[in-house]
Amino acid sequence: MKFGGEASRDAEGALLAHAVRGPGFSFKKGRRLSADDVAHLLAAGIEEVVVARLDADDVGEDAAAATVAGALAGTGLRVAAAITGRSNLYAEAPGIAVIDAARIAAVNAGNEAVTIATLPPHARVDAGQMVATVKIIPFAVTRPVLAASIACLAAGTTAAIAVAPFRPCRAMLILTETPGMEAKLHARTRAVMAARLADLGSSLTRDVVVPHRAGDLAAALAAEVARQPAADLVLIVGASAIVDRRDVIPAAIIAAGGRVERFGMPVEPGNLLLLARLGAASVIGLPGCARSPKLNGFDWVLERLCAGLPVDAPAIAAMGVGGLIIESGERRPRDDDRRRAHREGTIGPGERVPAVAAVVLAAGRGQRFGAAPKLAAICDGEPLLRHPVRAALAAGVQPVIVVLGHEAARLRPLIDDLPVHVVENPDFASGIASSLACGLAAVPPEADGVLVLLGDMPKVTASHLRRLIDAFDPAAGRTICLPTCDGRRGNPVLWGRAAFNDLRALSGDRGGRSLLDRFAEKVCEVAMADDGVLFDVDEPQALADAAHGG
Repeated sequence: MKFGGEASRDAEGALLAHAVRGPGFSFKKGRRLSADDVAHLLAAGIEEVVVARLDADDVGEDAAAATVAGALAGTGLRVAAAITGRSNLYAEAPGIAVIDAARIAAVNAGNEAVTIATLPPHARVDAGQMVATVKIIPFAVTRPVLAASIACLAAGTTAAIAVAPFRPCRAMLILTETPGMEAKLHARTRAVMAARLADLGSSLTRDVVVPHRAGDLAAALAAEVARQPAADLVLIVGASAIVDRRDVIPAAIIAAGGRVERFGMPVEPGNLLLLARLGAASVIGLPGCARSPKLNGFDWVLERLCAGLPVDAPAIAAMGVGGLIIESGERRPRDDDRRRAHREGTIGPGERVPAVAAVVLAAGRGQRFGAAPKLAAICDGEPLLRHPVRAALAAGVQPVIVVLGHEAARLRPLIDDLPVHVVENPDFASGIASSLACGLAAVPPEADGVLVLLGDMPKVTASHLRRLIDAFDPAAGRTICLPTCDGRRGNPVLWGRAAFNDLRALSGDRGGRSLLDRFAEKVCEVAMADDGVLFDVDEPQALADAAHGG
């Protein structure tokens, strides 16, 4: 790759290395300069720019990032489209991140141009949480460098990163007691265990209380093994902590025909945990701290078991590095707690896919089309309005808000069967700005951004929308994402919450595009492979073109 200063008049086709601004234009880093761009530079008196030009043996940053990410990802992960040399990997479902740290380290040590960052091995992840990110540092890497990185990732028998999803497990709880113990202690313990299991998609199917004697506990364990269906997990909370392999709980497990695999773990709190096997069930003698919902070593063992991952003596021994968690005070959060943490910012940016809503603007009169209402016209077998609405639903954004106005009574039945929120704009005749304001008013406060779709764009697909969502990263300053095709800007546009007040302040027929120059530093142009983001239906001929793939 060639890199350095070049006369602006000769820079057509080169990649701009640093952002350049001038009267009426703002060119971002990485922009491929066109003939028009060169004319702007020269008109502004900018005679030289720093650019990069790829050689024949170079692979561009986006293509390289996509290649590495594809080789990196295993089951349970979604690979986002590469943007500015970065491709993120997101968990498809809640589970445990399974990461081969040695192979990741080998890639990072191989060449500084290719980097991979991940969560710690065996980290717990939520659906949509970022597990890893691939970043190509320069604008391109050579093919040999890329091939070496791929070879490192292919060295194992499994993918270097995967997510083991949580699977439903049936758990049985045995509580032992000594004379004088209060019943409310057992009740609190049951509630904490049931909540822990529910948070992992599992359930506490039954519980029993037995005297804290080896014989009584062994009988309860034997009865559970004989039960059909037997529990996958047997959790034992003793009246007193286990202090020796010959103590009551391990002695009872052995008497019932089980085997103790590990007593004690190098995690604090949670040292006095016991792991055993009895029949097909994993048996855990819990440390006293497990009565509390705060994070402790038992959580790490339980999470892996519920994800179907093996937990044995070596696995527990390896938990010591990073096992000092006594100061964290972290509770095992329920789903509502996680959502609240995201809203309040206590979970850092980049740990999840930002929450995105969608607003479909469908209130206009469509006067150039002639027939009324335009959005009821049939395109590829269904009303025009349904196309962008179904694209938004398929992309997984929530909620999908449809703004109606002109002929609302005729349009509403066309989408009544879809899970959307409909609002009506009584002032639709004043222009698109009032419809945009109506839609934004319905966006929930937890949404980080909103996709603004036009009701007459039938070629916009869920893939277009997901690519915009993947590019949206408020932490990195990418808060306005718009699609391009062949260098032309299209729709829809994804707006971050920071721009909502400015969007609401628009009036008449001024849409959000009038703000793009003001927010030029926040704009991320996302290249699309087809012109669906440029195509709208203004006249009957355009509808015919759409129906015939024109």
